[in-house]
Amino acid sequence: MDSETVVHNGGCHCRNVRWRVCAPTNVVAWDCNCSDCFMRANTHFIVPAERFELLGDSKQFLTTYTFGTHTAKHTFCRVCGITSFYFPRSNPDGVAVTFRCVDPGTLTHVEIKHFDGRNWESSYNQSRIASLSNVQNQPTEGPK
Repeated sequence: MDSETVVHNGGCHCRNVRWRVCAPTNVVAWDCNCSDCFMRANTHFIVPAERFELLGDSKQFLTTYTFGTHTAKHTFCRVCGITSFYFPRSNPDGVAVTFRCVDPGTLTHVEIKHFDGRNWESSYNQSRIASLSNVQNQPTEGPK
């Protein structure tokens, strides 16, 4: 899915958590059915960590939940409870950005793909999702 790469701004509902991410205008977002994503209805696209920047004093409003292998770091706003991004088990060197938390105007197309998180290992191997946080697979530099 080729498209122009731009800086997207976004954050949580109360706007205490704000960030920017360098990503294409057309993204592939993953609808995961693992126990956590399913309950939160989280659909996210993945970028290398170098392409993501937390802004201002956002960090003080974040809290983190982990479970199972404790590889995924599920961050959410301690004020409004929204998970606008997190660090996924599939890509611990990347960031999963909740596409619905991107400010309007820069995402032009979102293709939704299913990730079978209930059968995590087989879905991980079949999906090639791990390559999404590899900076060599990305077209441009990080946020500026």
